[in-house]
Amino acid sequence: MRIYPAIDMKAGRAVRLFKGLETEVTDYGEPLEAAKRWISAGAGYLHLVDLDGAFAGEGRNLESVKAIAALGLPVQLGGGIRSMEEIRARFSLGVARVILGTAALEDPALVRQACAQFPDRIVCGIDVKDGKAASRGWVRASEVSALELALSMKAAGVKTVVFTDISKDSTLQGPNLAATAALVRDSGLEVIGSGGVGRLDDLIALREAGCEGAIVGKALYEGRFTLEEALRAAEGEQG
Repeated sequence: MRIYPAIDMKAGRAVRLFKGLETEVTDYGEPLEAAKRWISAGAGYLHLVDLDGAFAGEGRNLESVKAIAALGLPVQLGGGIRSMEEIRARFSLGVARVILGTAALEDPALVRQACAQFPDRIVCGIDVKDGKAASRGWVRASEVSALELALSMKAAGVKTVVFTDISKDSTLQGPNLAATAALVRDSGLEVIGSGGVGRLDDLIALREAGCEGAIVGKALYEGRFTLEEALRAAEGEQG
């Protein structure tokens, strides 16, 4: 299982939002410095989120994204990317994969077009609140289930999804394992588990659930475990 250290960016800073709330912000410094730290610790891939893009629909951390991508490690980027023009612009910054969240829920035709033009480089973000997919920075609810959205995205050409239970995000209380495992089992997609990882046991559980990867943010920034320990857990190693 791959470990994706998360760098969520807001107003040029690396931050974490408690349960996705824009008003509940913890600042962890410069995004580029965070990226260098995770790379030096052995990261193989980075997960970047432009929170300003997610909430406002306008990317405001693109210089940080470009600088991080220039370090040479593959990165995936999400947050407010809702048109082909914006998708192309993000790829021009050097990112390896683009994550579509709101667009996946509201504009499946865009996802189909993007997958056709950039095969294997489009990831769908499935962000769930009370069992239903949410969009627009997690503030707009829908009546679409995680599996319904996943199967729609699979039909559009998506092969990998990031699944987040919003109520778990940045709580350090563990991911929604039951829902994550069900999505792995029922969708036939590569699933990256996200939201709530607080212990190495959470990573082991996600690996055993069949996840392709796990996104880890707050637990790393707050020293609950090291990235080296997370990488060992993801490989099934002890100690």
